[in-house]
Amino acid sequence: MTVPRLEIELKKIGHNVKELRNLFGYKGISVTAVTKAVLGSPEIANILVEGGINSIGDSRIANISKMRKAGIEAQFILIRIPMVNETENVVRYADISLNSEISVMKQLSKYAVEQGKNHKVVLMVEMGDLREGIMPSDLEKTVEETICLESISLVGIGTNLACYGGIKPTEEKMQRLSSIANDIQNRYGIKLEIVSGGNSANYEWFMTTDDIGLINNLRIGEAILLGCETLHRREIHNLYTDAFTLIGEVIELKIKPSLPYGEVCQDAFGNVPKFENKGYIKRAIVGLGRQDVDTTGIKPRMEVEVLGSSSDHLILNIKDSDLKVGDEIGFDVNYSALVRAMTSPYVKKMYL
Repeated sequence: MTVPRLEIELKKIGHNVKELRNLFGYKGISVTAVTKAVLGSPEIANILVEGGINSIGDSRIANISKMRKAGIEAQFILIRIPMVNETENVVRYADISLNSEISVMKQLSKYAVEQGKNHKVVLMVEMGDLREGIMPSDLEKTVEETICLESISLVGIGTNLACYGGIKPTEEKMQRLSSIANDIQNRYGIKLEIVSGGNSANYEWFMTTDDIGLINNLRIGEAILLGCETLHRREIHNLYTDAFTLIGEVIELKIKPSLPYGEVCQDAFGNVPKFENKGYIKRAIVGLGRQDVDTTGIKPRMEVEVLGSSSDHLILNIKDSDLKVGDEIGFDVNYSALVRAMTSPYVKKMYL
């Protein structure tokens, strides 16, 4: 069987999405399932839709186009603010886009008019994480300009937290976002369909709050795919955390020193490595490396130790294992490793 490969258990993803949809729905929050980590996989998107999802978000318009062409029936949201040079395709393939720049929305308006469409926008508000978002002091002017754009409909506001700056979505921040949404609705006499409070990092807030305010949407990716929240990477009750398994093959197995010998300089990636001297050990090389996956984000499913990696090789201390050349080893993946493995053309994707 081809290696390296990523085995994807669709039933486990389907279970997770149903559980989370019911959980968040209990308090009136809809889930936009995020597919960016899996490159807009139609196989996974189909499982999401079967699990009751009607809104899919992705950061790449190419992924949204792929899912549409595969016949996935859902509302598609571009969750990365658009580049000017992709606005024509944003209007063509996405129903909604998240935005923070009026100049970009003017381009969306232009192409919406040309294509005879009405394009919906959600304005992103900066709440402290310092990624995308309009500063609250500038929001009034942006709203006023947005609602005047032809063939553009302002349907919501949103924010992003716990991504770039690692800033926690707290009760205070969610109430502030609700207050901003309420002010917009009252000032301009419009009804916001979407008040999107964030992502999988909002799980802790959701589970502890007594009042969700006007928050009615979350953009959920990692919790669906890997079964954990993203503030502390804790497992979410009753979710699968092992829907993805990375498989590699042992290509060398020898007794070698644990400490490289000779004059130490930079490694292949410009680092000066440091090693612990454990004497002679059973070392295995697995045929996968940094071109295939973020090797710092994988964990073996057997009692072996990852020592390090290069572009194409993963070095293990296999201890007392009876592994032999040609054997396969399974690894759990974190979000970073999942993204890299899905992106790598050298990793075969196998849907189970």
